Amino acid sequence: MCGRYTLTVDFQVVFERFGFQTARDFTYTPRYNIAPSQPVLAILSDGRVRRGGYLRWGLVPSWAKDPSIGNRMINARIETAATKPAYREALRRRRCLIPADGFYEWKSTPTGKIPMRCTLRSREVFAFAGLWETWKGPEDRILHSCTILTTAAAPSLASIHDRMPVVVPRELEQPWLDPGLKDPEAFLQQLRRPPGDNFEAYEVSRLVNSAAVDDPRCIEPAAGQGQNGAPSSAGTPHRDESPSEGAPLPEGGMGR
Repeated sequence: MCGRYTLTVDFQVVFERFGFQTARDFTYTPRYNIAPSQPVLAILSDGRVRRGGYLRWGLVPSWAKDPSIGNRMINARIETAATKPAYREALRRRRCLIPADGFYEWKSTPTGKIPMRCTLRSREVFAFAGLWETWKGPEDRILHSCTILTTAAAPSLASIHDRMPVVVPRELEQPWLDPGLKDPEAFLQQLRRPPGDNFEAYEVSRLVNSAAVDDPRCIEPAAGQGQNGAPSSAGTPHRDESPSEGAPLPEGGMGR
């Protein structure tokens, strides 16, 4: 599964990597411990223009009676997304990219679970495969939400957890976003290919166990730990403020 992730780079890096428009009130702040129910940056497309903005993490289907269902729908298994009622319509019509530069998994050990941050070896930004929905509630309340697809873990991460987020290969990002995609169910087969062994992981502080902690301490290597728990003397990343929450607005360019 994927229950926490990071997007710590400056906005210009994300913008140049994905190329999207934003609403005038759009704001961006690096994040070190993104958690379910929080607004997350997502990229959508109408077939002509990419738009970036914020969706609440935890998908709420349009037919849901209560938005609290989203708390149980932060992830969708790629193996069953095409058949599950909660996800199949979003798969056909509402797909998105969710930028990230790392995600957390917890490794089980005899002394307890150890948080590990997983990144590309290159430390580049990448994109999760996401699905999104719009829910309309009483008094014209509107909620835009999303979920992250998951798949079998890459070989280098399998000792930590047997699942990981679906990372969309760069050459498949535009087809994934294309609302005219003829057969998204068949397209999933391309995303289900075993992930390349281009990921690595390192132990981090148990501070990430608390969603209230969202600062650079979350991504600093734990003392004496390196890739996949091996001894290391890795350096310390840069520091930034954590963001405030806001309302995602997909129509006409999402913003916050």
